[in-house]
Amino acid sequence: MISNYTAKYTKIGSGYMGQLVEWPEVVTEGESLEECRRMLADAISEMIKAYRQQSKEIPVGRALLEQIPVEV
Repeated sequence: MISNYTAKYTKIGSGYMGQLVEWPEVVTEGESLEECRRMLADAISEMIKAYRQQSKEIPVGRALLEQIPVEV
């Protein structure tokens, strides 16, 4: 089964931080956006393995993000 998760990337001093919106415990960092994406994919796989070993329920990925324009 394939599940899609929503990744949020934030620029930080050392590169990028990546986190899943539906599963905030899955978080990682990378020097570049591409590295952060790869590391986040690996972190998701490892977290799924850990949750299965502990018989925990794996969060479902179905978030919808949108930008809302606001005049400041």
